[in-house]
Amino acid sequence: MEIRIDADIDEETAQAIATVVSEHLGTDVELVGDAGTLAEAGANWDDEGAVVTEREEALRAEIEDILGGGPDRGFEKIDELGKLFVRERLDMIFDEIAYEDGTFARHDADDELPADGLVTGVGTIDDRKVAFTANDYTVKAGSLGKMGVEKVLRIQERAMDLGIPMLRLVDSTGARLNGEEREPGETHMGRYRGGKMFYNQCRMSGQIPQIGVLYGPDVAGSAYTPVFCDFLIMVEDISGMAIASPRIVRAMTGEEIDMQSLGGPEVHARHSGSADLVVPDEETAAERAKELLRLLPQNYAERPPTAPARPPAKNPHSLDAVIPDEPNRAYDVHEVIARLVDRDSFVEVKPDFAPELVTGLGRIDGRVVGVVANQPEHVSGAIFPDSADKGAGFVWTCDAYNVPLVYLCDTPGYMIGSQVEKEGVLRKGRKFIYATSNAQVPKFCVITRKAYGAGIYAMAGPSFGPDATLALPSAEISVMGPEAAVHALFGGQLEEMDDEAREAFVESAKKEFDRYVDIEKQASTMQVDELIPAGDLRAQLAVRLETSETKDRDDRPRHHGTVFF
Repeated sequence: MEIRIDADIDEETAQAIATVVSEHLGTDVELVGDAGTLAEAGANWDDEGAVVTEREEALRAEIEDILGGGPDRGFEKIDELGKLFVRERLDMIFDEIAYEDGTFARHDADDELPADGLVTGVGTIDDRKVAFTANDYTVKAGSLGKMGVEKVLRIQERAMDLGIPMLRLVDSTGARLNGEEREPGETHMGRYRGGKMFYNQCRMSGQIPQIGVLYGPDVAGSAYTPVFCDFLIMVEDISGMAIASPRIVRAMTGEEIDMQSLGGPEVHARHSGSADLVVPDEETAAERAKELLRLLPQNYAERPPTAPARPPAKNPHSLDAVIPDEPNRAYDVHEVIARLVDRDSFVEVKPDFAPELVTGLGRIDGRVVGVVANQPEHVSGAIFPDSADKGAGFVWTCDAYNVPLVYLCDTPGYMIGSQVEKEGVLRKGRKFIYATSNAQVPKFCVITRKAYGAGIYAMAGPSFGPDATLALPSAEISVMGPEAAVHALFGGQLEEMDDEAREAFVESAKKEFDRYVDIEKQASTMQVDELIPAGDLRAQLAVRLETSETKDRDDRPRHHGTVFF
């Protein structure tokens, strides 16, 4: 509404008049004089007619000071370590921070503990609400104090109530151990103390996605925070985690070791399998965290978000040429995956741990899938104790968050020998089979080449509830490979032959064996659902994924299984 006024009034008075009229009429008001617009109100209350008292100004100044982080020496330390300030991290990941809680935590202490060194709240990423905790390393090296624990517990409860993912930006040296943090006799294991954080993480598991990003050395009990997440990203050079610091290790065991050798990214990506992704810098960590969130639903009751379909990076109609005729000849299964998933959609998890099995999230025709693939380029794709453990955990996570599974089977089966028996190939191997058996999301087994022994059990073979078993012309299904079968059947005879006779006999027996692993004959007796040209595989998977979207989950008459991961 435009209101003309002829009186000669100052700017403040004009604004006051416009504000009062706008509030009274409930509409936008423009106050106009001979010289043009004098004042406006009703369109933007942030700028128009706001009355800010000294009390409010003082509070805003206090908030601004708290948001500025810790003392100068804290900023000097993160500069020295090459780290970003916590709010720079948040800006890099979130489109917007909707709100924070506990800004004034420990405000009564001193200027050394702004927000008690922890930022918690809810933000938006791609228009999706995501809860977060983020340590402020400028405050006591990101250590966790009493009110920090309280803030974690509250945001965990909110995330569970709201059914939204939780992002943990971890940059903490662990619990703050100085005396003023607790009363005499008080411990970390009280009902509403530190242990409750990990209890909540366990309860959240499979209910809402939890993604951790580790930016610093995290030791002692707090190191469980990142490993309880569904996916963990570690930043090279600056991150690490261990049950005890190198100093404590030295004091208690006498072992001389630094943090990178004890629990750096190399250790947890290649050896322990605790890290899902290792990235070179904080910018890449932010991108990877957002990529993972885009491939996961808000919670267990929802489906992962779809995206516009994109063609694969490589021609799907060249797939058959990738897979060798010889069952023992190596090739890189990434070449298969590149012809199946949408371009730039595949995020491989734990790529350096147990590389004989490739696991990762991607899209086929815009729909999210979890890919579980034997890697013939590494130990022929045999399943070792670690790869069984890796596969089981990945399958279980996909099933928790409604991510359909595509298994690409090309394996001689479980590895044999005394070493793997000591490493628990049976105990860990059963986990993979158990996870596959109990996963209720759509499952598609694709036999690309070898499907020998119990390997096909773990890879969702026909007996293990797949929605379809598809075979390519290169497929071979057998209880064992030809070499092993000949030695199993004729071992005694072979021992009595000379080298030349033995070699000739083995080759003859292997040819005879091949008659019984003819995939067309096996397809004729419906041992597979469909034998398809390799070039049709992507299209077949796309349409079957679409068709399976209405698949229901079954209630099982039990509390839970007894095989844990």
